[in-house]
Amino acid sequence: MKMHPNELFFYYNPSHSVDKQVRAFAHSISNHVNEINIDKERITTTGWRSILDLLKLRPKDLLNRAHPDYQNHIAGKNWDDESWLQILVKYPHLIKAPIAIKRNKAVLCTTPNAILQLN
Repeated sequence: MKMHPNELFFYYNPSHSVDKQVRAFAHSISNHVNEINIDKERITTTGWRSILDLLKLRPKDLLNRAHPDYQNHIAGKNWDDESWLQILVKYPHLIKAPIAIKRNKAVLCTTPNAILQLN
């Protein structure tokens, strides 16, 4: 599949206010934003592995550990690498911040202006 060189992939949850703010920044730095709503579009374990490789992070680094679902279903258990990927697939709403990818560079946007690192 051919992609535009300035295409930006934006993985977000529209119900989070910070994600909405970062989304506005995404459109300001690229005319070609491919929005992926992580609550509606299922990302496979292979997809998550690719995203994590670009971010240079572990699966649990993406998760909001304060969320009640994390506390009830995940915390305190011993998980292997594949299990952490399955957690990302099953509980995408636990992602603590949107993820932006442009030209094989990715950033976890914990603040709205973090996306500017891709420019």
